[in-house]
Amino acid sequence: MNKINLLCILILLLANNLMHAQEINTEILIGMDDSRIVSDTILLEKETYSAFIKMKDAAEKDGIIIKLVSGFRDFYRQQLIWNNKYKKFTNEFSLDGPTAIKEIIRFSTIPGTSRHHWGTEIDVIDKNFENEKDLLISKKYEIGGIFNSLKRWMDENSKNFGFYIVYDDDSNRPGFEYEPWHYTYKPVSDLYQREFLKLDLKSIISKTKVEGKEFINDEFIKKYIDENIMGISSHLK
Repeated sequence: MNKINLLCILILLLANNLMHAQEINTEILIGMDDSRIVSDTILLEKETYSAFIKMKDAAEKDGIIIKLVSGFRDFYRQQLIWNNKYKKFTNEFSLDGPTAIKEIIRFSTIPGTSRHHWGTEIDVIDKNFENEKDLLISKKYEIGGIFNSLKRWMDENSKNFGFYIVYDDDSNRPGFEYEPWHYTYKPVSDLYQREFLKLDLKSIISKTKVEGKEFINDEFIKKYIDENIMGISSHLK
């Protein structure tokens, strides 16, 4: 390939990224705009959906039936989850606001900051065990667990389709707990992540009905971004 052709390709890739960035407004990034979401059951961003179908079909040829249990989650659904947990921790367990928030963010994101708002994230199980109770437990994906065959297939193949685990079991990784079921479609989520990090999260959250928002100050936001938002697998940074 000569230098002129290579330069043309680089220019096209840059133009494509700029076009996508212009299409990604704040409402899309915080889950208040679902205009890029497709499908009829588990909702996904359109490019993510296409890649997932290809991966799912490939897995079925190997005897693995991937079932999605979570994809796109809008702001208001995340707000409901968050507010219910906040009220439980502060009312039932008598925790103060900051302590309740610290407990919630072990597993749950602040509304407006969830990667699931982007439609690029998938939580997966083996459809053969879809009626199992308490599906998303890490030990079920490890050796001897009912989802271990699925995990081994994903470990070997998911990257070929653009899907990478988000919260791996690296003991040095801060933030959210290990989630062997959670994958992201990297070709799109990389762009969303870059745009998301430009947002003024404190200002956005202050205008919502998120419980405990009065404790989400500049210091908290900085720590939350460093440890939770960016507490992801190294290949996603």
